[in-house]
Amino acid sequence: QVQLVESGGGLVQPGGSLRLSCVASGFTSSLYVMKWYRQAPGKERGLVATISSLAAMTNYADSVKGRFTISRDNAKSTVYLQMNSLKPEDTAVYYCNARRTGSNTMEYWGKGTLVTVSS
Repeated sequence: QVQLVESGGGLVQPGGSLRLSCVASGFTSSLYVMKWYRQAPGKERGLVATISSLAAMTNYADSVKGRFTISRDNAKSTVYLQMNSLKPEDTAVYYCNARRTGSNTMEYWGKGTLVTVSS
């Protein structure tokens, strides 16, 4: 059974840090590009960060550059999102995504983890 399970969300004060984790199972996640998306209340889901299959390349939304870091441990089938200097506008449900393109495009989503930044 294919699964992406996010964890690590919670309530944090502005300026604080959180580390999200996404554990993949049921497929070979090391072959997939992994991404973190987020969706704030009343807004569309947006891309936060991307990491290539071998972690050679990363990319970030302008709003999180310099504050968030995406990484992966393929031996543990896990992707991380380290979030520092959190702001209230970072409040959202964060989703993990796995995508592999080719002759057959495969894509999987997690159910999300809620991050609330508030004093």
